[in-house]
Amino acid sequence: MSEEMLRYDRMVEAAKRGVVRQALREVLSRGGQLPGEHHFYITFRTDAEGVDIPDYLRAKYPTEMTIVLQYQFYDLTVENDKFSVTLSFGGVLRRLVIPFIHIITFADPSVNFVLQFQPDDMPDLLVDEEELEAEAEGEAAATGEPEDDQPKPTGTVVALDAFRKK
Repeated sequence: MSEEMLRYDRMVEAAKRGVVRQALREVLSRGGQLPGEHHFYITFRTDAEGVDIPDYLRAKYPTEMTIVLQYQFYDLTVENDKFSVTLSFGGVLRRLVIPFIHIITFADPSVNFVLQFQPDDMPDLLVDEEELEAEAEGEAAATGEPEDDQPKPTGTVVALDAFRKK
């Protein structure tokens, strides 16, 4: 048996983080407003590389913090690997930058939806489907090969007739 294995755990984590990214993009597509009673609780690691929060918040929440996106959040931006949002803390607006890889929990209590994530020691998890398509198009253009929507055949075709009961 081959030592290389399909890493389903990584695939599942990437898909779950993609759900968070897509949910935030949906909010952006609605002009930065959550529909109906939706609201998000996002718990993330504050001590992780790439997390950008004010020092006083990091001192108050040295390992993790939960933010709520519901009515008063501003300037939401969503990138492939992180999102940024401005929130009010004690009446003072502060900008937070949170890589998706450092999210611990994402919840939308209005629809009883919760995602919990494995430890964030797999930074290569975040793959943006649009980015993959753009790379594939770029490679096809660079090699001069026409872009083809049909999947390329791989592996060997095996006839199962020999194994069927007659």
